[in-house]
Amino acid sequence: VTSALAVSGLATDRFCFEGFLPRKAGERQRRLAQLREEPRTMVFFEAPHRLEPTLVAMAEGFGADRAGAVCRELTKTYEEVRRGPLGELAAWAAGDVRGEITLVIAGFVAVPTPQDPASLAEQVASLIVAGKDKKSAIAEVGLLAGVPKKVVYAVVVENP
Repeated sequence: VTSALAVSGLATDRFCFEGFLPRKAGERQRRLAQLREEPRTMVFFEAPHRLEPTLVAMAEGFGADRAGAVCRELTKTYEEVRRGPLGELAAWAAGDVRGEITLVIAGFVAVPTPQDPASLAEQVASLIVAGKDKKSAIAEVGLLAGVPKKVVYAVVVENP
């Protein structure tokens, strides 16, 4: 597990080991749905004959663009590491892949949705009306919107 994590090129600060996924497609899909928003890097074991269907299910469940690595025969003569988006790894796995396989999948990263500048200014104004001082209101709106404080401040200055 740690060897695969080290050579994967993915985040190593926090990870979880999930072992083997269920063999049945329905159970596997349910388990992947539970892991969809797991923020930690995930490590799985997989049998060579199940690699392609597992990567296809992961691409469908996590998104074809989620980063991953297929680590094969680690610490052995024919060691191989394939890195890339899950969609590409699934296509690669359609070939004859053999050996002990460890999958390392990137964790979920939430992307903040862009905010309309006018709505940011309105949120700051409503917090000021509720009794917060301007500096605290700007900091809180920035934190909640996932926007730097200086951006919220600039919006408030432009839309008083």
